[in-house]
Amino acid sequence: MDLFEYQGKQYFARFGIPVSAGGVADSVDEAVSQADKAGYPVVVKAQVQVGGRGKAGGIKLADDADQVREHASNILGMDIKGHVVRRLWIEHASDIDKEYYASFTLDRSEKKLLGMLSSQGGVEIEAVADKSPEAIARIHIDPVEGLSAEVTREWVGRANLDPKAVDGTVDILQKLYTCFVEGDADLVEINPLILTPEGKVHALDAKVTLDDNAAFRHPEWDEFRGLEQLDPRDALAKEKGLQYVGLDGTVGIIANGAGLAMSTCDVVNQVGGSPANFLDIGGGANAEVMANALEVINTDEKVQAIFINIFGGITRGDEVANGIVQALSSVDIRPPIVIRLDGTNAEEGRAILKDTESDRFISKPTMLEAARTAVELAGGAAK
Repeated sequence: MDLFEYQGKQYFARFGIPVSAGGVADSVDEAVSQADKAGYPVVVKAQVQVGGRGKAGGIKLADDADQVREHASNILGMDIKGHVVRRLWIEHASDIDKEYYASFTLDRSEKKLLGMLSSQGGVEIEAVADKSPEAIARIHIDPVEGLSAEVTREWVGRANLDPKAVDGTVDILQKLYTCFVEGDADLVEINPLILTPEGKVHALDAKVTLDDNAAFRHPEWDEFRGLEQLDPRDALAKEKGLQYVGLDGTVGIIANGAGLAMSTCDVVNQVGGSPANFLDIGGGANAEVMANALEVINTDEKVQAIFINIFGGITRGDEVANGIVQALSSVDIRPPIVIRLDGTNAEEGRAILKDTESDRFISKPTMLEAARTAVELAGGAAK
C-alpha cells in the first residue's frame, strides 16, 4: 500500500522523525485555514501518488492567504499523469541550505535490507544512479543484526554530507530504519532530506510503501485506506481478493502461483508478446475464483487474448477444468482464451475441457505453445 506524502509524514512522526508543520485540506477554505495554522510562508502541495508534481504545477509557494486561495483553486482537480488531485498538504515553508536523499528498502538479490544515502537530493535517485553512481552511499544490513549508531555514522561519512548535517542525519537514519522495520514497510524514502541554515535536519518529503502482508498487525492502517487511487482493474481485483498487478500489454494472464504467473509473463515476452497483467489465483482454482479472475481481465479493453496457465499440484487438474467450464458459463468473455493445463490429473482435466474447445477456447499441451498461440491471437508475431 502506497501512502500519500501527508500520510507518510504522519507515519514518520510516529517514529520521531522531524517533519514540517502542516495539515491536509480537501477544499480551498480548508487550505487557507491550514495555512493560517502552519504560519506563512507556506507550500501548497498536491497529494497524488506519482512523481513530477512540481513540474506539473502541483507544488506552489504562498506568502499569504490570497496566494493560498489562488494556488489551491488551481491545484485541486488538476490531472497529474492521470492522477486527479483531491487533497492538498499545506505546510510551513522551510529554508533550505542543502538537500540530501535517504531510503531503506529490500535488496532481494542480496537477501538483505538496503540503505541508500546521497548528498544529491531533490532529484530522481535513478538519475543520480545513472549519471553519478559514486554519489550514492549504499549499505547492506542483516535484519538480525540491525543498524547500530556506529555503523550509521560510518555510512553517513561515506556519503560526504556537510559536517554540520552529520549528527542530525545519523539520528534521522536510525529512526527511519526503525520506521522501516517496526513499521512493516517495503520502502521508506526521504527526498529531499534537508539541512536548514540553522543546522537542523528534517524530512521535507515522505514516500512510504507498506507491506500489505503485515496489515493484520496494524489495524491503524485502516485510516490510510479510502483515498487510494487504484487503477480500475486493480480496484476490482482487490474487491475480489485476487493478487493482481496491471500492466500495459495485450495478453491477459491467469496462473495458479506467483512463480508460475511471473514465468508466464516472461514466456509471453519471450515469444514476442506483452503481458497485460500479473494475476495469481493461488491454489484455489475453483469456479468462483476463476470467474472472478476472468471478470477482472475482461474489463481491460487492451486485452486481445487470455492465457490461462495452470499446473496442478495439490490442486487437481479435473477440478480446475470443471471450475473453468463453470466460470465460462457465468462470465461473458470478450477475448479468445488459450489454456495450458498440466500436473495432477491433467489428462482428465483436458478431457473435460475438450467438449468446450472452439476457435475461441483453445487448449495447448505446453506452456510455450500456449504462449505462442495467445500472442498470435492478440495480434502479435509470435516467435
